[in-house]
Amino acid sequence: MSKADLSKQPAQVSAMFDDVSTHYDRTNNVLSVGNALLWRVATTKAVAPKRGERILDLAAGTGTSSASLAAGGAQVVAADFSPGMIEVGKKQQVGNRNVEFVVADGMDLPFADDEFDAVTISFGLRNIVEPRTALAELYRVTKPGGRIVICEFSTPPVGVVKFGYSTYLQRFMPAIAKLASSNPDAYTYLADSIEAWPNQKTLAGWMSAAGFTEVGYRNLTFGIVALHRGTKPRTPAGAAAPTDAAPSVGLTS
Repeated sequence: MSKADLSKQPAQVSAMFDDVSTHYDRTNNVLSVGNALLWRVATTKAVAPKRGERILDLAAGTGTSSASLAAGGAQVVAADFSPGMIEVGKKQQVGNRNVEFVVADGMDLPFADDEFDAVTISFGLRNIVEPRTALAELYRVTKPGGRIVICEFSTPPVGVVKFGYSTYLQRFMPAIAKLASSNPDAYTYLADSIEAWPNQKTLAGWMSAAGFTEVGYRNLTFGIVALHRGTKPRTPAGAAAPTDAAPSVGLTS
């Protein structure tokens, strides 16, 4: 079995996700206590996919999120750097003509500039060794006027929630993973990566620095997860709003 560490070497992370691919969706539902579905619904609503749009779903895993985005007629590219995840996704979404699976590195996307009407990544940005490079790539492939939505584990703003969640991650989640996952050791990395991930304002700042404007976020499930959004400006980068502008909060979905 493969387990990555916080150096997040791409080969290690990819192999780890290959190991968990067959039971990935089931394990997510168990460990999230059913919240995975709610987070996916919120993300899809924030992306607001429209029929005929071309959308990139990066770190798509088995394509569950991609299928949700494509349900209304959008054409979705489900990209992931784990071949194992992609293979499981192809089997699960066989016959779904609106979802295309591609093995791709988030730091070097195999897509043209200004290709997608919207880009999104759920619970994958923190697994990329250079997340700011990935944000720059997502900016590059987004059309001017297009939108980005990031759903990621985050920092609960209330101390008692933060303490309780940290306790769950370090003590209870590994025990549950032993029962639900094909590679329980991988979920030790998951807990470590969540606790090492920066808070909501830091990620919003990274998005602004990448060039996105109208950046904002809102917390889901008491801040255990945060939903970040932004827009690629229609004007040239030199005419964009300052990247150090304070992000907005409390956006509605």
